[in-house]
Amino acid sequence: MHNETAHVIFGWNAALFASGVFTAIYALIISEKINRAILALCGACVMILAGLVTQDAAIDGVDFNTIGLLLGMMLIVGITARSGVFQYVAIWSAKKVHAEPVGVLFMLSLVTACLSALLDNVTTVLLIVPVTLLITEELKVRAYPYLIAEVLFSNIGGTATLIGDPPNIMIGSSVGLTFNDFVYHLTPAVIVVLAATLAPLYFLWRHDLKTTPEARKRVMLYNEREAITDPRLLRQSLFVLACVIGGFVAAHSLRIAPATIALAGAALLLLLDNFSRKAEEQSQAVQKAFAEVEWVTLMFFVGLFILVHGLNAAGVIRMMAEKLLEATGGDRNTTVLSILWGSAILSAFIDNIPFVATMIPMIKNMAPAFGGDAGLLPLWWALSLGACLGGNGTLIGASANLVVAGLAERAGQPIRFVPYMKSCFLLMILSIIVSHIYLTLRYL
Repeated sequence: MHNETAHVIFGWNAALFASGVFTAIYALIISEKINRAILALCGACVMILAGLVTQDAAIDGVDFNTIGLLLGMMLIVGITARSGVFQYVAIWSAKKVHAEPVGVLFMLSLVTACLSALLDNVTTVLLIVPVTLLITEELKVRAYPYLIAEVLFSNIGGTATLIGDPPNIMIGSSVGLTFNDFVYHLTPAVIVVLAATLAPLYFLWRHDLKTTPEARKRVMLYNEREAITDPRLLRQSLFVLACVIGGFVAAHSLRIAPATIALAGAALLLLLDNFSRKAEEQSQAVQKAFAEVEWVTLMFFVGLFILVHGLNAAGVIRMMAEKLLEATGGDRNTTVLSILWGSAILSAFIDNIPFVATMIPMIKNMAPAFGGDAGLLPLWWALSLGACLGGNGTLIGASANLVVAGLAERAGQPIRFVPYMKSCFLLMILSIIVSHIYLTLRYL
């Protein structure tokens, strides 16, 4: 490894310079005055131009497994969505409970959680919220409780798997944890959190969940089959999704990285979708598929990885790890629970993606204190539970929250910061109490 910190501009202290750049970028990300992808890329360029890391070292610092996994899943979900299958699922689930408002709330919450675990939480709410607004309008009930439930359950469901939430993708990729590892270690906790969150939701909003028999009849007249606009694409998409999920499950024994599986699935679906088209139509279809990829998110990740690599190269993250170990007296159990609660509270107020990006190398540095990599496993689960569930605490805690707020605003059903926090911060704390008990019983 090259000596990356040898030539920091003007001979400045590398650790202070890297900390200053990172803190400034972080503060600007929280302020939301400038797009976060612009900020992350600017910060990355400053790290390289100042000589803190070389260009080659910066490229080494980018986790292309995370980028590839996100890109592949974005392509697969974007193409699959064109078939109308997600609208079908939402209408079908509402009819299954005879359009009873309480039943619809529970069903849409569970559908959101399941889809978030298998796709990702931002895509899930983009697909589910428009159908929810349609159903609640027909039922003549307030959409607000349904939208809040979908925010909460998208983040809870996303916690259960490797691909459900960006923090999990980052942890899994960096540490080499598999899809099966996340399912085995986190899904039991997520199931208990789901149950613990559903009950309070009913008591919070039961007075809003009343409708007339006529309104319910209107929803029951919906034909979910009409939502399927392209049956051929639906069959192709479900086949590819099944192959990809199967690939994730078998990835460890096949020795294939998750990004390769996701990108192979995306390539196969693009091929199947365009196989019978003429050349010109193919070009348009492929351009449309790639245009729907969230490039802003991917570029944010690239810049962020380089920023964190700069902090690491300057020795800042090692110092932070040492300080945390000092504060917890080097006791593993105390450290695990400190990471859980610290991650949850901080992730409620600051974006959990840069927070997790900083925590990953910090936890890695603790390996010698806890007997190697195996001793760190409970710390990774604590970080995942804290960062993913903590995002429910406020409206700015996770990307899915802001996406739902934007869709609700456009539909004339605004979700405001303080009312959201009043109802959801305590629900988030409840989920962290459940996680605390789970981690203590299973690992400590």
